Amino acid sequence: MSTDVNKQANSAQKPKVLVARAVFPAVLERLAQHFEVESNQEDRIFSSEELSEKVRGKDGLFSTPSEPVTAALFAANPQLKAVCNMAVGYNNIDIAAATAAGVQATNTPDVLNETTADFGWALLMATARRVTESEHWLRAGHWKKWSYDSFVGPDVHGSTLGIIGMGRIGQAIARRSMGFDMQVLYHNRSALTPELEARANHARYVSKEQLLRTADHVILVLPYSKESHHTIKAADLALMKSQATLINLARGGIVDDVALIAALREHKIAAAGLDVFENEPALHPDFLGLSNVVLTPHIASASTPTRLAMANCAADNLIAALSGKTPPNLLNRDVVAKR
Repeated sequence: MSTDVNKQANSAQKPKVLVARAVFPAVLERLAQHFEVESNQEDRIFSSEELSEKVRGKDGLFSTPSEPVTAALFAANPQLKAVCNMAVGYNNIDIAAATAAGVQATNTPDVLNETTADFGWALLMATARRVTESEHWLRAGHWKKWSYDSFVGPDVHGSTLGIIGMGRIGQAIARRSMGFDMQVLYHNRSALTPELEARANHARYVSKEQLLRTADHVILVLPYSKESHHTIKAADLALMKSQATLINLARGGIVDDVALIAALREHKIAAAGLDVFENEPALHPDFLGLSNVVLTPHIASASTPTRLAMANCAADNLIAALSGKTPPNLLNRDVVAKR
């Protein structure tokens, strides 16, 4: 048998996968050792119809949060065995529909905890100390003299930090607060163990209402679900101090953006720092006219080592799923028995 025929035979034996968005070339090379790979290095955003067509005949999908993976996609592609999301969040995947279709779904937890916590502090500091607002003012040529009240804002050190969502990222944020001599309050579905609270700068579990009334700075790091939709709405914002800041690292939809815009415009809270938005990337245009909000384009995990680790984690899950093993980050464990 010739070398070309051998290559064709080997290719025919490999499972087929779609990588839905551009990714590191080294990760594509790694996937190509196991699969016949169709990639999207031009980084087009596929419509639902295009995505379903691209998945046709594929055994696996390497997805990102920008791809809605729906019951309709599973119904149109019964050969699909695994959807591996390059993200810790997975609200783009209909998990119940995946389980019903016998499709394994995975995410990439843990590898981005510390980097996201770092960025949470960057966003908090920029928001509290009015960094981007003052930079825009300087760049516009307005700086002519020093003034005692120029861009004054709240302190971070010695203040009270409120964290809603005390998972691994929330705990990493709390640990960093030790260097700022902060008191930490948190609200979660359940309280941490005393040992974990001690490690998280002696964080204290309180109700959401008490946290919002007390904290000088509120950081959101809870996962998105139907239950957590609009965790922060107009009534919640009304509980906060007028000099408080709100930071959202979680997901768009955790905050009612229309209510937040009104609160910022009316100075019911001092400022907000947002890395995520409802309907992103089509964020509400009224955010752009506000000076007391720091806006970043969903980049909390955007360090090169972390994004590479996320891509490799998704690849690990895909390789395991399509080689008959249980993926390390399987979200729907009931599917194993089903398959």
